[in-house]
Amino acid sequence: MTPALLASTLLLFVTFSYASLCAASPFGNCRKCRGMGHATQTDRKGRTKRGKDCRRCKATGKRIRVGRHLYNVAARLHRDGTR
Repeated sequence: MTPALLASTLLLFVTFSYASLCAASPFGNCRKCRGMGHATQTDRKGRTKRGKDCRRCKATGKRIRVGRHLYNVAARLHRDGTR
């Protein structure tokens, strides 16, 4: 196999696997709060306690994946253009 063919095959494999991940699970964990929905803080004794709600995910702990967001934008554009 030539390196160009191997690289394009690998790129197609990664693209299709990410597309299938976005189709199967459109939401992933929030990167800021790591899926908890809030920040963790420590008190003066060193024990962890619940902090403020995460503003990025609005305390849900989930975010929409980039690929799914792009698919939603394209589907909305197609739907609005064919009405």
